[in-house]
Amino acid sequence: MRHLFVILFLPLLLLVADSCSEQQKADMVIVNGKVLTIDADNPYSEAIAISGDRIVAVGSLSAINRFIDKDSTEIIDAEGKLVIPGFNDAHAHFGPVNPDYIELRYITDPAVITTKVREQVAKSKPGELIRGGHWEHEMFTDRNWPTKELIDFVSPHNPVVLSRTDGHSVLVNSYVINNSGITRDTPDPFGGEIQRDPLTGEPTGIFKESAMRLLKYGAVPVERTAKEEAERELTGYRLALKEARELGITSIQIPGEADWDMYTNLMNQGELTTRIDIGGVLTDDEDRLEHCIAMKEEFPSEGDWIRFGYMKGFIDGTLGSATALMFEPFEDEPDKTGLPQMTYEELKSRVTATDAAGFQIGIHAIGTKANSWVLDAYEESASVNGSREARHRIEHAQILTEQDIPRFAELGVIASMQPTHCITDKRFCEKRIGLERSKGAYAWRTLLNSGARIAFGTDYSVEPLNPMEGLYAAVTRKDRVGEEGDGWFPEEKLTMEEAIRLYTLEPAYSQFMEDRKGMIRTGYLADIVITDRDLLTVPEDEIMKTKILFTITGGKIVYRAAE
Repeated sequence: MRHLFVILFLPLLLLVADSCSEQQKADMVIVNGKVLTIDADNPYSEAIAISGDRIVAVGSLSAINRFIDKDSTEIIDAEGKLVIPGFNDAHAHFGPVNPDYIELRYITDPAVITTKVREQVAKSKPGELIRGGHWEHEMFTDRNWPTKELIDFVSPHNPVVLSRTDGHSVLVNSYVINNSGITRDTPDPFGGEIQRDPLTGEPTGIFKESAMRLLKYGAVPVERTAKEEAERELTGYRLALKEARELGITSIQIPGEADWDMYTNLMNQGELTTRIDIGGVLTDDEDRLEHCIAMKEEFPSEGDWIRFGYMKGFIDGTLGSATALMFEPFEDEPDKTGLPQMTYEELKSRVTATDAAGFQIGIHAIGTKANSWVLDAYEESASVNGSREARHRIEHAQILTEQDIPRFAELGVIASMQPTHCITDKRFCEKRIGLERSKGAYAWRTLLNSGARIAFGTDYSVEPLNPMEGLYAAVTRKDRVGEEGDGWFPEEKLTMEEAIRLYTLEPAYSQFMEDRKGMIRTGYLADIVITDRDLLTVPEDEIMKTKILFTITGGKIVYRAAE
């Protein structure tokens, strides 16, 4: 019997011995790193082996040395620097960079708007559309809304459209107002507001929410050939992808629709350096749902580069534009409670139909009533369609009531949040909604303690694309220029390790990819970044100064900082 055992199992033993003697060699290894894996089973390590687009080993330097082939393995010496999973932006309006866009972010003097519009008009033909934005009137020294008078006299022959930083309000000049046929007698549309001069009743140039749809620019088409236009657009996408990889972003989830063909072409040409999720629009229209079902089949969830994401809807506006839907009036505008973008019955109908079709849903909700409505709609749709692991989301989830916070975990709803909104909006939040309601604003710690899942993003281009600003906001809750004290409602702050997890693994969970992305773990996609500072130990005033040394997507170095 003993001889029979040896005869039967000898071939197997030889096979195992042979496989052990021929250790798999890696295409790339990262050594001498401080590896924060975000893997609860193996939180820290010092080296990583990569083969193809996957991680094949995570461990000690001696363990990873066995994967090195001196002739073929690329070795990255991290020199003790922090190594983390690639950033996964759960909510970014990602798209081509427009070189002619007038950038107005962080300006404090409204006169800068006049100057920049004048400069762009000088480079444009009469009738050519002038676009710009990211202004924030709460950052102006006088904190007043800008008006058309700022730009009328420098742009008499060009339509000018300048978006507020949240994209929910615009400033336009008289050229646009007149071309749109809008007068003091034009009524506000449902879900929108035409801001008017309190003395004359004339439009000031500010249009909020659905009122923006009334605008007709009357722009003269720019004379470019089809080839020139295509090359200009392609250049814009290349610039956007360049910025993303330089910031360590290896995945982006686009809320709603985007250009499938462009991203597919970039992927086929080997130029797509960031993984992309693209979704659809929340609807109860059967034809639109059928179209989205077809797109979901063409770009399935099993894909790793371009995937169908979630169906996006809006239920309210923003806090900055005073269009967030609240249960109670705003403190500084007591005649307003925000602007719903649809009735609750419409919301429930769209959520129920989209959920029945098997889609994940993400709905923009800022105010207390808006968030409560969305949670109600998700709960009602589950009672109609049956419960499933839908992982529906609320995009922003900014201001919550104490009663609604536990419902996220109870209903399995993901809070898709952008931490920089906290440090942008805290300047005016208490002025707008008071101290008590502000306690439910950007309540990351309370949500986590309740068992909710949170996925972090940037809301680019509403906010900058740089994840370092979000990490800073999450752990300090302080102004970007710094401030004394413990930060705004410091009990809601996160640790840096938590914040990184919410920018990596949790966004992967929100897109059903936590089984292969968001951690540095054997078998996972090799999406990895190395930073020039140790985010876990640096003083808070250095967090936003942190730069990326390497960005690796799918096992390939897509960005390497210049030495």
